[in-house]
Amino acid sequence: MFNKNFKNLFGFLAVASLIFTSFASDVNAGSHEKKKKESFAAKCNPMEVVIHAAYGGGTDQTARMMSIRARKEFDTDIQVVGKRGGSGSKAQNYVKSKPANGCTILALTESHLYTMARGKSDMKISDITGIVRAMEEPTFIVINAQNTKIDTVKKMISESKKKPITTGIASIGGTEHIGMYQWSKASGTAFKPVSFGSGAQSLQALASGKIDVALLNPSEAAGLIADKKVKAVVLLAPKRLKDYPDVPSSYELGYKVNVATTRGYAVLASTPDAIKKELSAKLLKGMKHEIFASYLKGSSLDPETSPAGMDVWEPQLKENFKNAQTALKELGLLK
Repeated sequence: MFNKNFKNLFGFLAVASLIFTSFASDVNAGSHEKKKKESFAAKCNPMEVVIHAAYGGGTDQTARMMSIRARKEFDTDIQVVGKRGGSGSKAQNYVKSKPANGCTILALTESHLYTMARGKSDMKISDITGIVRAMEEPTFIVINAQNTKIDTVKKMISESKKKPITTGIASIGGTEHIGMYQWSKASGTAFKPVSFGSGAQSLQALASGKIDVALLNPSEAAGLIADKKVKAVVLLAPKRLKDYPDVPSSYELGYKVNVATTRGYAVLASTPDAIKKELSAKLLKGMKHEIFASYLKGSSLDPETSPAGMDVWEPQLKENFKNAQTALKELGLLK
């Protein structure tokens, strides 16, 4: 009788133990779920990625491709919000007006750096922290494919001694202007900037022969090169691109000029460090996914090296700003 009662008691305790273990597991799972819900991203409703350029452009496309997997990583909605005007100043001022809680992310390009350097917005470079780099797309100097006078770097430099090379740019003090200035300074290519207000108008002028050269990223130039409407003379980067093996890099020609369209993301510097780290890690993880990787490959970029976390992007962002200040001062656009 004693043995039977003992066995029954033992069996009861075993079952009770299993029930308790199951209950504890459920409690832990619930606690984990609660922690997940209490993440900063769950309170954003939704997260915002603020762009300064037109919907459908490169900055917009990159933000939307990035957000595909980022939504999954943060388990919340992400909206791309356009704040156009003032070469990025409206986007900057909007972000600065929002709480420093990680819910509002600024999509950055070089245009933002030039605007801050020239004091054209309320935002200063010290107001933001770069959390992740999405892409770093190099720049071609391209000519009309029918222009044989300057179809090599040697010819271009030589011809510029006779008459400055007319260069189509979107705006004075913008990315193309500073890029061509840096190339001119290193190579001795005399140039004359011609502002058209947009890259599309510069290309029209190049196609009609009104200007000699324009600066384009591979993603912008790919179709035109394939159609033999333009020819890339040099890539302003440390090494050639695999997709364009016949286009020499500036570095291999002896000119250390690196001109790239760098797109990345930043939040207000006063955002808590834990949130910055979470943003950086999850955004980077999302951009390492095959969806974003395929997008990068379409621009002839390496998905292994193009995206980078806060440890790389934040110092690079601050260095890029210093370089922008230097170039603008030398061009007489800063006091």
